[in-house]
Amino acid sequence: MLTQLGNLAELTRLSGLWIEQLRELILDLDSSVSETYGEQEGTAYNGHFGCTCYHPLFCFNQFGDVERTLLREGNVHSAKDWLAVLEPVVARYRGQTLPRYFRADAAFANPEVYEFLETEGYGYAIRLPANEALQREIEPLLTRPVGRPSNAPAVWYADFLYQAQSWESARRVVAKVEWHKGELFPRSCSS
Repeated sequence: MLTQLGNLAELTRLSGLWIEQLRELILDLDSSVSETYGEQEGTAYNGHFGCTCYHPLFCFNQFGDVERTLLREGNVHSAKDWLAVLEPVVARYRGQTLPRYFRADAAFANPEVYEFLETEGYGYAIRLPANEALQREIEPLLTRPVGRPSNAPAVWYADFLYQAQSWESARRVVAKVEWHKGELFPRSCSS
């Protein structure tokens, strides 16, 4: 039934119908691990995951729907081939006049990703790898709060302009520091 020409055309059109009803778009790019056993072509040992695997790359929307995916060899960097996955998704929404956002982990923290997103008009939050310059910027937040700790974490934010040597211009960085009861050191991240 689904393979009839009329039905195939409708099925093809279905995935785009919800796009017209969007009020905003949030894309999330992330890699994953798909552990393998045996001698499958393209599998390799990945030291980060500690197994032989494929290392697929996924692009999700804010509803958890997969927008695009790429099966990759097991030993590639998390961000390898990011443009091959992200660009077709961005192209799909290019004509839409709605707020568009992107988020990713530190594997995607590189100037090419930032410049692509800025050119396409996306706001973005990408975690930055820790470094001494960022640590200096958030140093005031790294002092343990005085008094009896609350059961709820103490959460502090800071924002500042930062320019890594590999960047052509400064970008806004937002840092978050959490102090949790019973933990000696704070949890922090910068995007």
